[in-house]
Amino acid sequence: MRALRLPRSPKVLLGLCILAFFIVMTVIGPWLAPYNPSSTAFAALLTPSSHHWLGTTSLGQDIFSQLLVGARATMVVALVAGLVATLLSMTIGIAAGYLGGATDDGLSLLSNVFLAIPGLPLLIVIDSYLPVSSRSNEFVIGLIISLTGWAWGARVLRAQTMSLRNRDFVEAARIIGESRTRIMFSEIAPNLLPVLASSLLFTVLYAIGAYVTLAYIGLTSTAVWNWGTMLYWAQANNAPLSNEWYWFVPPGICIALVGTGLALVNFGIDEFINPRLRAGGISARQRRELGLPRRPRLGLTPVLRPRPNRSLASAKLVTK
Repeated sequence: MRALRLPRSPKVLLGLCILAFFIVMTVIGPWLAPYNPSSTAFAALLTPSSHHWLGTTSLGQDIFSQLLVGARATMVVALVAGLVATLLSMTIGIAAGYLGGATDDGLSLLSNVFLAIPGLPLLIVIDSYLPVSSRSNEFVIGLIISLTGWAWGARVLRAQTMSLRNRDFVEAARIIGESRTRIMFSEIAPNLLPVLASSLLFTVLYAIGAYVTLAYIGLTSTAVWNWGTMLYWAQANNAPLSNEWYWFVPPGICIALVGTGLALVNFGIDEFINPRLRAGGISARQRRELGLPRRPRLGLTPVLRPRPNRSLASAKLVTK
């Protein structure tokens, strides 16, 4: 029942709507593009109009088409990196927390090494050794970014696993002879789903920032359109100094909106799993008894603090 109450939070609804919009853009964006994003058949530096919704570049390329086509590469890299990094962090974090001993020491050392190494310089070094053809492959770039984004999630999952490995349900599975692998991934992992979901969301956000940064400084193939490549060409042609805002503002807004959507969904997950933040998931009858508004205000997190020896109906609401 709690899973059905989660989408009632306005934060989650807004975040899901934003993410759904960009997922749809990722799937059908290249088909909706009115022109070839690399075509130079138009006049240069046209301002936004009905023919070119976001104007044209200094080479006469349609910016709106570049924005639609670039969404696919950006989101594909982010999703690949997020899924692979989350899988790595889940495997390493749960194994380290449950097995302990020398395995924990070795995996924790590996996590600490990746945490200590700055992510962006490491990405630049690894990317410089890739062949030119691989720099235009979204899956290869996503895998490279995932190598620098798994360590933090692994540390969090290790700590959570250590708090679960001595619980009764884990001891029961161990007594009846379940294998370590089954205990880790069938007994412990399901209890870490909220943490895994939060780790996935922020890893996707990190991947978007890393990919856009690599493209912006020209380390990826400039022939593949993504939001970072648009910013690269805008900067190379002095668009900010020439007040050609329609060239660099749209990709920046798209990046910010995707980040906002991911953050809002993560806030909703936090409200869902934190007992002190579940005012957004209580029933309508309980809201009336508590004197709460039917819909909480967007951006505010209601916190319920029950008074001693009082029922839920007499709980004190504190809004942060």
